[in-house]
Amino acid sequence: MRIDERLATGEPAFSFEFFPPRTDAASEALERTISELAPLRPAFVSVTYGAGGSTRGRTLELASRIKRDTGVEAMAHLTCVGHTRDEISEILDGLRRAGIENIMALRGDPPAGQEQFQAVPGGLGYGSELIEFICARHLGFCVGGAAYPEGHVESLDRQIDVRYLLRKQEGGASFFITQLFFDNAYFFSFLDRARREGVTVPILAGIMPIENADQIRRFTQRCGATIPVRLATALDACEDQEEVRQLGVAWATAQCQELLSRGVAGIHFYTLNRSGSTREILKAIGPMAA
Repeated sequence: MRIDERLATGEPAFSFEFFPPRTDAASEALERTISELAPLRPAFVSVTYGAGGSTRGRTLELASRIKRDTGVEAMAHLTCVGHTRDEISEILDGLRRAGIENIMALRGDPPAGQEQFQAVPGGLGYGSELIEFICARHLGFCVGGAAYPEGHVESLDRQIDVRYLLRKQEGGASFFITQLFFDNAYFFSFLDRARREGVTVPILAGIMPIENADQIRRFTQRCGATIPVRLATALDACEDQEEVRQLGVAWATAQCQELLSRGVAGIHFYTLNRSGSTREILKAIGPMAA
C-alpha cells in the first residue's frame, strides 16, 4: 500500500525506522525487534541506506522481507551519494521488481572524509532533484522527503529551508518526515512556516527515544538538533544507563502526547533497531494511538 493512501485517511500514522545490520548478532537483535514491533500494526516501516550505497543490497533485502513476512508496508531509503542517474534508475527498477512501492528520497550525508557533499559526474546533488528524477520516471512509487524543524545543518536560513521543502512537494513528494527534535516548539513553528509557504502534504514528526546520553549528543551535534537545557540537565543527573532510557521514554511520551493533541499527521520513531522504548511510549499514549 502506498503511504500517501494511508495518510489520506486522516488518522495519525505511527511508523518505525530500522537500519540494515552488519553482523550476525545485530541481525538476530533486529529480528527480535521486528517480531516485537510488527504486532503493533505500524502504518509502515522504513529501512535506511548506508553512505555511498554501502547497504544498498541489504536495504532492499530487508525492506522486501519485512513486507513479505510480516505484512507491514516497507519503505526503502535512497540517496544521491555516489550514484549516477543510470545507477539510480537500476536501483529503482530493482525496488519495483521487489514489490516496494514507497521510497524515502534523500540527498544523503557526505561520505567519511568529505566535508561537503559533491555529486558524482552524472549524478544528482539535492534531495529535491532525486525526488523529481524518481517521479519523472512514472514507476508508481510513493515518494517521501526529509524536513528539518530546526533547519538543515548546512543552511543558515530556515525560511529558505521551507522553500526547498515546497520544491520537493512540487517535484512529487507525497509526504515528509522530519529530522529528530526534542522541543515541540521547533516542530510547530516549522509546520506553520511550511503551511504558509504552500506546503500542503502530510508532515510526520520524527521522534528518537534516548537510549544513550553520549550517543544522542553525537547525533544532535551532527544533525544540528537541539537538546533543551532541561533535558540536558536531567541527562547529566542520570546515574546509569537504565535511568537514561527511562528519561528518554518519559520525554518522548510527553512529546507524542502534545503532538497528537494538536493533530500531527503521524509520528515516525527512530528506533535504533530496538523495540523496548518505542513499545513503552505507544503503551503510555494508549487511546491517543488507537
